[in-house]
Amino acid sequence: MILSSSLIWFLVGVAFLIAELFLPGFILIFFTAGCWIVALVTWLFNIELTSQILIFIVSSLTLLFTLRKYSLNIFKGKTRDIIDDHYMDSKIGKTAIVTKTITTNMPGEIKVLGSFWRAIAEVEIEEGQSVLIESQASEDGLTFKVKPV
Repeated sequence: MILSSSLIWFLVGVAFLIAELFLPGFILIFFTAGCWIVALVTWLFNIELTSQILIFIVSSLTLLFTLRKYSLNIFKGKTRDIIDDHYMDSKIGKTAIVTKTITTNMPGEIKVLGSFWRAIAEVEIEEGQSVLIESQASEDGLTFKVKPV
């Protein structure tokens, strides 16, 4: 059984596609597209192997350099969501109860809206006192800056 060059390019593209599923980076998908472009061209026209390889390299690299950044933005998503920001902002300005003493050099713990959070303050605040949440103190959104009420 003799395989046509267009079928071989198609199968190589399938192999790249399967490899993309197992490897991170979103790069091999563009080589998949390059293989399938060459498969289509060789199916329509009878061209030599060197031309096929040239079409593969040019099409794969063109797709990679023009579409990868755009595709990553679409498929990767955002690490922080607008809903997360809204949820964090909903605590700012609220009153909380200190559940573990907060010192100037050691974070403590507060309870607000039924959840426990790390908190820092510029002054020492004892357990049981009420505090006002001033702002988010950490980039991960798990620590708040508070002041006594």
